Amino acid sequence: MTSNKKINIVFALPNLLPGGAERVMSFVAQKIDPTKFNTKLVIVGFSKDASYDIKGIDVVFLEKARVSTGAFSLFKFIRKSKPDILISAIGHLNTVTALFSLFFPKTKFIAREVNVLSVLEDYENERGRKTILGSLVDNRFNFFDKVICQSKDMLNDFNENFNIDKNKLVVINNPITDNFKVKEEREVNKPIRFITVARLDGEKGHNRLLEALAKVDFDFHYTIIGKGSLRDEIFSQIDKYNLKDKISHIPFTKEIGKYLSESDLYLQGSYTEGFPNSIIESCMVGTPVLAFDAPGGINEIIYPDVNGKIVSNVDEFIIELNNTNLNYSFKPKDVSKSVSERYSSVIIIKKYEDLFTQVYNDK
Repeated sequence: MTSNKKINIVFALPNLLPGGAERVMSFVAQKIDPTKFNTKLVIVGFSKDASYDIKGIDVVFLEKARVSTGAFSLFKFIRKSKPDILISAIGHLNTVTALFSLFFPKTKFIAREVNVLSVLEDYENERGRKTILGSLVDNRFNFFDKVICQSKDMLNDFNENFNIDKNKLVVINNPITDNFKVKEEREVNKPIRFITVARLDGEKGHNRLLEALAKVDFDFHYTIIGKGSLRDEIFSQIDKYNLKDKISHIPFTKEIGKYLSESDLYLQGSYTEGFPNSIIESCMVGTPVLAFDAPGGINEIIYPDVNGKIVSNVDEFIIELNNTNLNYSFKPKDVSKSVSERYSSVIIIKKYEDLFTQVYNDK
């Protein structure tokens, strides 16, 4: 920073509903150094829907149901607050703030995306469904001063498939956002306990997790935490495989750490990710991860035979599940250390602060 002036930053989110992006962005907004940054958090959605307690910073709710209906209110907020930097997250809001950047040349605009978008399109038709703003959707990242990528896979995807200059791209992994306590070393539960924390959407791969669990030859209990558009479809699959008595579903809880700690193995089925908070948090409490190989930071987080394993297909997944039931060799302290040394909030918040200072001084 070239002077003693504090940098004014606005963090913008569609809502504070349960979700990784919402939790990480609101966490970063609260944790950056208040002696260097004046921080505000603006939420397009409703205050009544807030799932996270925000302390120590100004929070403004625009009380709008959608980004599209709240865009004008957000525009007025930016015009009034005149931030030095605006950072937004999640695709549809990033599309809107990309457009806004044309009207506020004195403000630096940063986008934080949450997935490897070229792969996500196979599950959500990311480009095809957003026709109102036309070509702006495909080119939105070119309007930003910086784009935060959560993983190396995401950076490479932006560069290769969206033709974004690597100078605009920066990798900042997700931080560990809570004080997770490492569990004591113990015997495997009987029956063994599996867990997944993820939206009930197609890209999260619940279908192949259930397919694998339907074919194992031992008793287990599986906890699914999350809500989503495919709930009915997933529960139909559970009924099809006669797994109903072995599965508990929790739509939302603020006690993620407790459930992760009580489990023996985290099951990751995603076809694509950004940088999955849930597997970092599972490792943090000492519960290892069995994951399908997929783009989005999974191969950065998981060190094979240290904090988990990565497999290529359902058959390999079933083999590892059966091995887990027979021989459980991961040590909770080692599993936790593998992520705490890389993704602590101190390390990640410093990266955000350095980025904001750099972007501000590039004016």
